[in-house]
Amino acid sequence: MIVRSIIQQVLADLAYFPVVGIIGPRQVGKTTLAKMLQPEVNKEVLYLDLELPSDLQKLQDAESYLSQHLDKCVMIDEIQRLPQLFSLLRALVDIKKEPARFVLLGSASPRLIREASETLAGRIAYSELPPFSYSEIAHLYAMPVHWLKGGFPDALLAPSDDLSWRWLENFAQTFIERDLRELGQEITPHLLRRMLSMLSHLHGQLLNITDLSRSLGISQPTVRRYLDLLEGGFIIHRLLPYFKNVGKRLVKSPRIYIRDSGLMHYLAGIRDQEQLYGHVQVGASWEGYVIEQIKRQLNPGWSLFFYRSHTGAEIDLLLQSPKGKLTAIEIKHSNAPVVSKGFHIALEDIQPDHRYIITPSSEAYPKSSDLWVYGFAQFLEEVLPGLD
Repeated sequence: MIVRSIIQQVLADLAYFPVVGIIGPRQVGKTTLAKMLQPEVNKEVLYLDLELPSDLQKLQDAESYLSQHLDKCVMIDEIQRLPQLFSLLRALVDIKKEPARFVLLGSASPRLIREASETLAGRIAYSELPPFSYSEIAHLYAMPVHWLKGGFPDALLAPSDDLSWRWLENFAQTFIERDLRELGQEITPHLLRRMLSMLSHLHGQLLNITDLSRSLGISQPTVRRYLDLLEGGFIIHRLLPYFKNVGKRLVKSPRIYIRDSGLMHYLAGIRDQEQLYGHVQVGASWEGYVIEQIKRQLNPGWSLFFYRSHTGAEIDLLLQSPKGKLTAIEIKHSNAPVVSKGFHIALEDIQPDHRYIITPSSEAYPKSSDLWVYGFAQFLEEVLPGLD
């Protein structure tokens, strides 16, 4: 059993909030996690899976059915299939407001299911369960394996690269052709598939809505809607630019990343390690992988940005702590990193509190008096937890 890093946060939420939401893409282990939590809930648990016709039928008259189970913790899986439940859950919580009334598992973000965030405001705490992070599986898999296959359990645990590829192929097809339609979204499957393929080649680059619109032959509002769907389905991440208190002309478009490295590699046609290391996208893939792993390990309240001026000054990743302190990170797919003049200019512009270069596996050493080089795993284990 692989212990998930969000367990302690979810247990703390269950002890205080009447509704706890566990969200994330399909097939990341939300159901397994919920069933692991059942013994920790100090009441009887009723589990409903809305993908089962029998459980869905029970909620045809949801008010009558749930009113019979007021003393139980009701776990509802795939809640996005029945968004009309949210207003009823609010009413039931207000009748009997106590911790762990409901646990909601969903494969779409609260922003995508607007009723969740609006109707249950103040009554629900969300935790995102992503695919396995490197910190969760480092005792079982080498970093290059995790980077290639990504963190979806069935892709990572597959006994061969071919089976991992096959699983990712099926996942992408199911997400496009079924999952988004179940959310009531009108999409054109082949068009969304083309967009995903294009995004894999734009991975780590500035997002240009105009160019995407022209290449796909669709309107800019449609491009934005599809991007919102992909982000709400935990497939992509738009990294925003940092431009606070900097007196220069700065890039204001976000950078776009496919969150799971295995899915990114599938969409880019990268099947194995040899192909990855020789691929033109290897640097961008490594950058996205590092950013995603750092993002998963940060506590709530942190913000992630990149910095880029029109003159070429650039920082791959800026972390802003809840206290407002900045950490500048340059990500290099080389254990003998050479940083550009633009990076040093950007450091002068930003004046961050901490400065690091992350490589795949370097020993830690100072590049200069205030700039340190760290290998990826050592940075996650030793440096990131101590940042403030």
